[in-house]
Amino acid sequence: MIELTDIYRHIDNQTVAPVELWDPDFCGDIDLEIRRDGRWYYQGSLIARERMVKLFASVLKKEDERYFLVTPVEKVGIRVAATPFVVVSAQLIGDTWIVTNNLGDQACLDRDHPLKVDYPAEPEMLWRANLSARISPSVMYQWQIHALDHQGLRLGVLWLDSAGTEFMLDRSELT
Repeated sequence: MIELTDIYRHIDNQTVAPVELWDPDFCGDIDLEIRRDGRWYYQGSLIARERMVKLFASVLKKEDERYFLVTPVEKVGIRVAATPFVVVSAQLIGDTWIVTNNLGDQACLDRDHPLKVDYPAEPEMLWRANLSARISPSVMYQWQIHALDHQGLRLGVLWLDSAGTEFMLDRSELT
């Protein structure tokens, strides 16, 4: 059985470069795009090597509404169609939802990684720094069903509890 402390230890050991500390000179844009489904393309060709994509994702940074790959000495602009990551699965361990993104990285749905549901925009959660992950429909349905089965519907609002925090999933239009 997976213990929540093991998940937190695993999440803490996921390595990400300290990109928020780096402010190198802008070197221009490159023809690299993260599409809506979370797949990465360079000059129109799919980057199929998962390790390469994970390396790029580890140096991804968002400033204002633009995305960049950064190193301590250079910064290049890239395009992101929706969000850089997609939450593809979720598992409830104890009272905490552990979510996995399209690159296999995990995070806890909690105060530090909140869910944002703002219809008609797609639901998303804060993944790291100011980078978001779009919630796949299958995960959203899973959360809605769980909330309905666990008295999450109160006064026309559907709530999901995770890590001691309530997250709004949906609001009914009551007249």
